[in-house]
Amino acid sequence: STANAPEDDAPNRYSRTERTTYSRYSRDANSSGSSLPSNALEKRIEELERELAKERQENARLMKMAQDKEELIGKLKEEIDLLNR
Repeated sequence: STANAPEDDAPNRYSRTERTTYSRYSRDANSSGSSLPSNALEKRIEELERELAKERQENARLMKMAQDKEELIGKLKEEIDLLNR
């Protein structure tokens, strides 16, 4: 389970502020002469941000499940060792 520890904060690695800042910079860049409609790009960015948030949430849930299972396996191994003695 120690190998998973650094990834535990993966869902929180990019704060909402950082994502908003990135979106803001993207909008500024788009408004400076891009041929694509910036409104459509903004909507796409927001959609991708929501999708990314869902994926991070799912990833965090799966990581927690994996950790719980690893802990259970460890406890069961201990119990088996005690029973074998």
